[in-house]
Amino acid sequence: MKSFTRLLVLFVGLMFTLPALAQNPDRQKIESAKIGLITNRLNLTPEQAPQFWPIYNEYSDKRRDISRQLRQSNKPGGNSAISELNESVELKQKLVDLEKEYNSRFLKVISAQQLQELHNTERMFNKMLMDQLRGN
Repeated sequence: MKSFTRLLVLFVGLMFTLPALAQNPDRQKIESAKIGLITNRLNLTPEQAPQFWPIYNEYSDKRRDISRQLRQSNKPGGNSAISELNESVELKQKLVDLEKEYNSRFLKVISAQQLQELHNTERMFNKMLMDQLRGN
């Protein structure tokens, strides 16, 4: 029964995430692995999953956009060093503000322990992905 529940929760997570990833198969594989890991580590209930995944996907999209802007602002370019530094600081603040906003939204759906596990799992997944890309 427990494996069926996990499978159901994983299916719900994939249902909310995969349509946005259909255009990039490599990214789809990575996101599918991430969804599976998050689902497994958070032990989302069938009641939590349909509420959690839309919030998580929105959070991930916004975080990805800000991170992309941050990488762009750190590239050498035409802006003055002070202007680039200020833009970088503002974007980092946006990331912090985003995390604070979404932490409160997540806590309406999952427990504080699950939220902590979410952040730990994301860090672990990113480390595993970087190790994989480096060939470790």
